[in-house]
This record gives sequence, C-alpha cells and structure tokens, in this order.
Amino acid sequence: MSKLDEFIKNEGSVFPGKTYVEELLMPVFNDQRDYLFHVMFDIHRAHVIMLSEQRIIKEEEAKIMLHGIGKVAQTDLTMLIYQPQFEDLFFMMEAKIGDEIGHELAGKIHIGRSRNDMGVAMYRLVLRGHLLRLIGYSHQLSEAFLVQAEKHIETYITGYTHTQPAQPTTLGHYFLAIYDVLQRDVERLWSAYETVNQSPLGAAALTTTGFPISRDRTAELLGFDSVIENSYDSIGGADYLLETSSAIMTCMVNAGRWIQDFLQHVTREYGTFSVADPYVQVSSIMPQKRNPVSIEHSRSIASSAYGDALAAMNMIHNTPFGDIVDTEDDLQPHLYRAFSNASRVMKLMYAVISTLNVHEEHTKKMAAKSCITVTELADTLSRDYDISFRKAHSIASHIAKRSKSEGKELYDWDIKNINQMINEFVSVSIAEDKWKKIISPEYFVQIRSIQGGPSPKEVTRMIVNRKQKLERQMQEYNEKINALNDRRKALVDY
Repeated sequence: MSKLDEFIKNEGSVFPGKTYVEELLMPVFNDQRDYLFHVMFDIHRAHVIMLSEQRIIKEEEAKIMLHGIGKVAQTDLTMLIYQPQFEDLFFMMEAKIGDEIGHELAGKIHIGRSRNDMGVAMYRLVLRGHLLRLIGYSHQLSEAFLVQAEKHIETYITGYTHTQPAQPTTLGHYFLAIYDVLQRDVERLWSAYETVNQSPLGAAALTTTGFPISRDRTAELLGFDSVIENSYDSIGGADYLLETSSAIMTCMVNAGRWIQDFLQHVTREYGTFSVADPYVQVSSIMPQKRNPVSIEHSRSIASSAYGDALAAMNMIHNTPFGDIVDTEDDLQPHLYRAFSNASRVMKLMYAVISTLNVHEEHTKKMAAKSCITVTELADTLSRDYDISFRKAHSIASHIAKRSKSEGKELYDWDIKNINQMINEFVSVSIAEDKWKKIISPEYFVQIRSIQGGPSPKEVTRMIVNRKQKLERQMQEYNEKINALNDRRKALVDY
C-alpha cells in the first residue's frame, strides 16, 4: 500500500476526516470547553425562562429543563474531551441535557434560536468579562500613578524630546501624563464594552423566528444593555471584535512606550528611579547587576497582547458580511490571550510603580545640567527686556553652544561672562539674582503654571481633579460588576 493510500485509509471515508478532527475540531472543542462552557449554560437558562414567560413552552417543562441544565452545568470540565459523534461542545452538552431530562423535551430548548445568534452571544458574554477585568486592572494601575504623582509634585527631573535632554519638569508631571493616556485607554475599553454588551439573541440564523419570543427579555436576563435590533446585523456585524481588538492594541502600544521609557530611567546612566528588590533579578555571572526583568517582561508581553489582537483583526478582514461563527471559533482565542497578557502587563507594572525607589537628589542635580534651563534665558530676554523671541533664542543658543564647547554647565559661568556674551547681540545686562533664577530647575518649573504645566500648584490641581474623577469611575465600575453578578445569581437561582 502506498503512503497516499495509507493516508486516505486512515482519514476515513466520511466527515469528519482524521486530520480535520485533529487539527480543527479537537482544538476548537478545547477552546469552547475552556472559555465558553459557563456562558453557554447561562444562555440556555435565559432562553428557557423567556420561552416559558412567552408561553411558548409550558411552565412545568421549563422547570424540568432548568433543573437538567443546572445539573449538566456542574460537569467537571477536566473530564470533557472531544468525541467524534458530536460536532462540538454545544452538541455534546445538548445530548447530555437530553440524557438528563429526555431528548424530546431537551429538543424544545432550541426553539426560536440558532447556533448563529447563540454563538455570537457566547462570544460577547466572554469578551464582556475580559473587558471588565482589564478595565479593573487599568483602574488599579491608574491609582498607582496618581499616588506616585502626588508624592513627586516637586521631584525635579529632566524632560526629554527626541530622546535628548530638553527642559526641567517634575516626576509628578511626567506620571500624570502617563495617567492621562491610560485614562483614555480605559475610555476606549469602555467604548468597546458598550459595543460588545449588546444581545444578538433572537436573530436566530439570520431573520429571527416565527415564534413569539422576547429578545428584550433574554437580553435583560443576561445583563446585556440592549438588543442589536437588526437581525442581519446581529449575526453579520463583527465590529464588536474589531473595536475590542483596536482598544487592546492602542492600550498596549501606549503602555509599551512608557514601559520602554522606564527601561531607560532605571539605567545607571539615567538613574531616575530603581525597581524594588522583589521585581529585579541579579545576574548569574555579574553580581553587581540588578536586571529590571519585571519591566522587560512587561514590554514583551505587551507586544504579545498587541500581536494577538492584531491577528484577530486580520482574521476578520475580507470575511463575508454574514455568519462568521466558524471564523470566530478560530479568532476568539487570540483575543482571550490578548486580554490575558494585557492584564498581566497592568498587574506587573502596578507592582513596579507602587514600589519604585526614586532618586530625588540625583534627578534634581541632572535637571540643572545639559543647559536645559536655557529656554528661560530666551523667555526672560523677551519678557523683561522687550527683545524679539527669535533674537533672544539666538542669544540663548549661542550661550548653550559656548557652554558645550567649553565643557561647562550654565551654573559654571560667571555673570560677567554671561553678560559679555549677551552684549555681542544686544546692549542688555541681567542681574546676578535673575541669572540664578534662569539656571534654577525649580524656578523654571514654578513659573510654568499655565494650564497643564509642571508647576507644583498646577500639578496639584490636576491631581485633585483626577483623583475625584477616578474615585467616581471606580465606584461606577464596582456598581457595574455587582449588578452583573447579581443578575447572574438571579439567573442561576431562577
């Protein structure tokens, strides 16, 4: 027998072939078991309750159905393995419910619905949970940033643009900037949640059903905010997946940027802060090295989350506008992994940020170097001596270049030398006390009190505002979680 003949024999002569089972049906079954099992039974419960309330089935039948559903829902997941007589987990569980209450009665559970609307509903319920968990971890991380920002309102650091020392600011101002970006990430996750938390149930295969079902009631029982009204949209629309993927991707790209920043700040050369001992690893050969592995892993995990979310988005591209449940079987695990990894990033960086050791004296010293206060010289000449800003900028640039060429910092210059250089351009002399302000990082930051600036007063105002807003957000979040938990408990206990 040739290899080809042997292969064909092993594959079998009816669907599903051996390769199809091993490479598709078994992996899909395992994913459904691991991610969709419990929401599947919640949908069974909600549908049966609705059928009974609509008098489509008898109340006595509904009680028996719900009892059987509840009993099968307690199945030990570790004992579930793919069996070729069942297409997937749904049909296996339908058979088990039939074994429990009788197949004729169990067959009525599927009145007025399809695997299409049920499948999309399962995906939406699972994604809803993932979104809420990630939002929760994001709130936790946000709170850590606010706490650190408040601690470091007057911790002076070097601000960078184009990766070069630019101007003095404060660590509080810097952390607050990251906080604000993270809050917009949270808003995007909430927007995805609002799109996800809509019920497709009742759309059936495509065009609803001839049974007098109540789509609003199943939505209410499952904690959906609303019904996707157009039944074609219910099973054809996939933008809830795209919006979810996009929100994860944006969040992880944003996180990756400041995480990369942190890896620079913890170097000996930058020395802005160091990672607490529980989150560093000592080199196996170089005992002096404190490797910031918690940050390094967070960076790579963020990239992994981004990649899985992008994979899900790519898998939707060019799919027909119709039922994509089969495609979703393959793409959903990418999103689940993306959420899992995104949550890992949030939790790891919460630990790192909450326990940071900030080197305040060092950062203050560095904030006076590299001529980074020289912008204030240009501002002072323009503001106090009526010199055009462009000319003032040229004067400041000249002094910065001289400083660099002679290996000096601004504070190394005598005021006489400074005035001599200024006089090469204009007939102006500045007083020594004014020069001391110009070269002071504290003064530089203090007078930048315009809305959103780094002055301690302005940063304090922003922190107070954000703390109040975050407190409200976390309260609303907890209320949402509690309401959904109560809704599910009522469904299970019905």
